[in-house]
Amino acid sequence: MQFNDASVRQLRKAFPALRRKHGSREAVFFDGPAGTQVPQVVIEAISHYLINCNANGHGVFATSIESDAELERAHQAAAEFLGAADGSCIAFGNNMTTNTLALARALGRTWKAGDEILLSGLEHDANFTPWYQAAMDAGASVRVIDINPQDCTLNQQDFHAKLTDKTRFVAIGCASNATGTVNPVAEMCAAAKQVGALTFLDAVHYAPHDLIDVEGFGCDLLACSAYKFFGPHIGILWGKRELLESLQPYKLRPSPNELPGRWMTGTQNHECIMGTAAAIDYLAGIGRSLAEESDLERRPALRQAFAGIREYESQLCSRLLSGLAQISDIKVWGITDPQDLQRRFPTVSITHARYRSQELATRLADAGIFVWHGNYYALPLTERIGVEPDGMVRIGLVHYNTTEEVDYLLSQLAEV
Repeated sequence: MQFNDASVRQLRKAFPALRRKHGSREAVFFDGPAGTQVPQVVIEAISHYLINCNANGHGVFATSIESDAELERAHQAAAEFLGAADGSCIAFGNNMTTNTLALARALGRTWKAGDEILLSGLEHDANFTPWYQAAMDAGASVRVIDINPQDCTLNQQDFHAKLTDKTRFVAIGCASNATGTVNPVAEMCAAAKQVGALTFLDAVHYAPHDLIDVEGFGCDLLACSAYKFFGPHIGILWGKRELLESLQPYKLRPSPNELPGRWMTGTQNHECIMGTAAAIDYLAGIGRSLAEESDLERRPALRQAFAGIREYESQLCSRLLSGLAQISDIKVWGITDPQDLQRRFPTVSITHARYRSQELATRLADAGIFVWHGNYYALPLTERIGVEPDGMVRIGLVHYNTTEEVDYLLSQLAEV
C-alpha cells in the first residue's frame, strides 16, 4: 500500500463519522487536535467488552478473570505504542489533565524551598498549571522557557540558560497543540539529565502524528490521551518503574500498592481501555499494509505506520501553508518556511485581519468545515504572542484528511 489520496479514501471508510453530510457535501473534520474521530474497530472493541466481559477486577468468576486478562493485554499494547517494554508501567485515567494533576501532587511532595521547576511557554495549560501549583505548595521556584514569537518555537538558548543545578524538574510538550511546533525533546531531556532533573513530556499532540519513543526521548515520565489518536476519551501515563514505585500517590488504603494499580485510582473505564488497544492496533494495521507484511509485530508496524503518516501529513501541511500564504488577510502563527516543515505537524493556527476568530470559525462551520477557535488551553502561548482574548482559528489535519478537503478550506477562506 502507498500512502496517498487514493489509499486515504479507502482508510476513511473505516471511520463512520466521516460519512456525515453537511448539505450536499461530506463534513470536513479539521478538529483533530481537540479529538480525532474513531474507526469502527474501536467502537466494536468497546461494545465487545461491555457485552462479553463487563466486570470489576480481581474476582474469581469468569467475566472478572476475562476482563483482567483483556486489560493486561491493553496495558501491553499501550506500552508498545509508547516504546516501553513493561505494560505495568502504564496507568490509565480519565485524561492527560487528570493524570498530570495526580502526578503533580505526588511529585510536589518531593520538592522544597530552593528547588527550581522549569516549564515551557509553548504548553497546553495541563502541562503548566499542575506543576506551577505543586511548586507553589512546596515553596519551590518556577522558571519558564521563553518562545521565539516569530515562529512560535521554544528558545533553546533561554532553556539552557535557565537549566541549572537547582533544577529538579522539567516539563515540556513534545509538540504544540496550538501551532504544531515539534520540540527537540530528546536533546532537552539529555540536557536536563546532566543537571539531575527529572523530565516529564506531554505527548498528547504528538501521538496521532509521529511515533512516541520514551526510550529514545530519554524522559522519566510521559502522558498522552487516546482520544487524540483515534481512540476513546481516556488518558495514559507512563513512567520509569523505579520512579512510579518510589513516589507516593494520593490513593485509597485498599487499592493496590503494586503497579499499575498504584496509580489508577478507583474503578477504571475498562471498555475505553479496550477501545484504546483497538486504536493502537488500527494504527499498527496501517503499518502492516504499508510494509505488505501481515504478520509484522506491533511496534515495527507502528514505526511503519507513522513513517507513512508523517510523510503524507507533511504534504498536506505544505499544500495548506502554500495556499494560506496567498490570502493577504490571514496570518499564520508558527513555522511557515517550506524548508523547515520537519519541525512542525499539520496543525495550523491563523488569525484574520478583519474577522475575530469565533466569527471566522462560524463562517467555516456554515460551510461544513469543523475548526476550533480560542486558545485551546494553550494559554501560556496565546498570552505571550498577544492574541487573547480572541485567540486564533486552529486547522488540525490528521491522516484521514485529504487534499480535496484542504483545497475546499482554502477556497472558503479566499471567499471570506
